[in-house]
Amino acid sequence: MILKCIAVDDEPLALDIIADYVAKVPFLELVKRTENAIEAMQLVQEGNIDLVFLDIQMPELTGIQFLKIAGNKASYILTTAYSQYALESYDLNVSDYLLKPIAFDRFYKAVEKVRNQHQKQEAAVAVPTPEPISAPTSAAPIQDFIFVKTEHKIQKIELDDILYIEGLKDYISIFTKNERVITLQNMKKMEETLPKGDFIRVHKSYIIAVDKIESIERSRIAIAGKTIPVGDTYRDAFFKLIDAKNV
Repeated sequence: MILKCIAVDDEPLALDIIADYVAKVPFLELVKRTENAIEAMQLVQEGNIDLVFLDIQMPELTGIQFLKIAGNKASYILTTAYSQYALESYDLNVSDYLLKPIAFDRFYKAVEKVRNQHQKQEAAVAVPTPEPISAPTSAAPIQDFIFVKTEHKIQKIELDDILYIEGLKDYISIFTKNERVITLQNMKKMEETLPKGDFIRVHKSYIIAVDKIESIERSRIAIAGKTIPVGDTYRDAFFKLIDAKNV
């Protein structure tokens, strides 16, 4: 697997270091190095970039602003001399955070982590409930939980506890009544695993629990204080389901 990369930094020397390190790693290809964050944003939005090395302190657009605008179209490794941004960056789901001056061994560890994430992206981690063996007239038991693989364990999640699921590039976040569970998974597999009618995909990045909807205003759904958009691709199916439940 070759990861196509861009390096974004307003310091030419920092770009030189990243370019030198990328050239030493066989599974990386540097597509572009730039001091212009807007140019980098356009490249990411085109959808052909796998990994962005992104400085935080830039004049036109900070790295944090970049992440909030660009969304999930690439993986990100932040590069900066300021450690105080680490917590905020992880809230924005970056793959890693490198403090300048960057040592090559630390750089390699970060890009190896991204490669592993990409390789596991399509891996199915939800464990389906086995089909019951029963007489033809017996009703099949209802699947009321799933298992998902987290970083250190396989965790059971009750379906009734799920509020909504947010899809990211390399993993998904399952938001329940009590916690957020992060797992390597893709949205398509999760959509196929969850029972139809109880859960519905409303956006390329969101699956919701229908019974947890608090309100719908135009194309925005409110669930537990979160506003979730309804994407054009999923609008007809979603409102058809809602209309069927109207009284």
